[in-house]
Amino acid sequence: MTHRPSYLNEYVFNWETLDVVCSGKSSLDAKNYLTELYDKNQVANFLNGYGFNIQDPVEGAELFGIFQEAVQFIKRYFLIEGNPEGLDLKVPNYLYTITNISDLFLAATGNSQFKLKTEEALWAGVILKVMHTILHTDKDLRARYFSTVQQQIFDRFYKFIHRDDENRLFLKNESGVSIPLYDFQTKAKKTRDSIIIKLLHKQENVAEELFDRIGVRIITYNKLDALRVIKFLHTNYVIMINNIKPSRSQNTLIDLGLLRTKVFTLYKSSIRSELDEDNFYQRLNNIIGESIPQSMIKNDKNIHSSDEYRAIHFTGRQLIKYRNPFMASFNEVRKMALKDKTNPISQSLLGLDTSAISRDVRFFYPFEVQITDYESHLKNTQGEASHQEYKRSQLRSAMKRIFKPLLDLKEIKIDS
Repeated sequence: MTHRPSYLNEYVFNWETLDVVCSGKSSLDAKNYLTELYDKNQVANFLNGYGFNIQDPVEGAELFGIFQEAVQFIKRYFLIEGNPEGLDLKVPNYLYTITNISDLFLAATGNSQFKLKTEEALWAGVILKVMHTILHTDKDLRARYFSTVQQQIFDRFYKFIHRDDENRLFLKNESGVSIPLYDFQTKAKKTRDSIIIKLLHKQENVAEELFDRIGVRIITYNKLDALRVIKFLHTNYVIMINNIKPSRSQNTLIDLGLLRTKVFTLYKSSIRSELDEDNFYQRLNNIIGESIPQSMIKNDKNIHSSDEYRAIHFTGRQLIKYRNPFMASFNEVRKMALKDKTNPISQSLLGLDTSAISRDVRFFYPFEVQITDYESHLKNTQGEASHQEYKRSQLRSAMKRIFKPLLDLKEIKIDS
């Protein structure tokens, strides 16, 4: 009988681990999803590396609560019992009997003390993927500053939003530059569930990579004014070009290449023919309004957006300044303590080390800007280009992704 050398264990690689570390594959797309876990001690070590002490009752209870929430989330969005377009599957009864979170991990890696079916093991993996995503949603440190972030970003825009006596909307500055707007909209805060769904279909799968938690939509009456809005936002320092994230910029509204080839001829014509501004404006708007080439039709950056969607998108980043309200209150109490240093409470208060408490926090936060014209806006909100269809596409994508091993096992197909 051939003897297996003991050293071989040091040279047996987990290829899915290498794909995640070296090739950009997401752990959510790995068949196993986890490293090899053979007993509860290894599970404890894994969780400790992840950031949880399973022996701590509070942290253990938190993990178990996330487990229960993940099961309910799956039932609500991915199964037919909560979503008419969901999968006709049931959470296995075994998963409802788990009282120790370690058993869930061992089930997912095929090392449960109980003899489980393949389907039950795959279900455990599905739940762990959702748990992982919930944790990343809840542990985003910047979330606590959201109201401050929202106010500081929106205030930059609101400063230039005006209405006249007839309730008409304008983007206007003190120099007299004025651009009529059909509408100005701010994006409401994403719900926690919508963030989780979005993260489940994103390659990065971390909350820090969501760029559209805060956003504005500016709707002009024509495409020329859409470009004028960009110039206005730039020249009035509402957006900083230096802080725009290049990979997030997208234009399916205006053929800038065509505009470049024709606009200089119009500039020269305006000088030679002494065109008045109204005439020049109409001619330029006609050039911009010409058909969009086929190369701009396909939306490669967001597979969930309809090919009929027409807008200019970009993501800016703004330096947020947060002043800790606790320190202001503490300093007031400290002043009172200085007046009576003999009081033991005052002495304890004055002896407190507050060096670790941040007085001011400054960080960059992303915000999304969408600019479109009225005609495109009407098309964007109808049919396949509607936001509702966009959300359905996201949900289907997340469903196919986390359930893939189960779908393959049961030979279930989901329409794209």
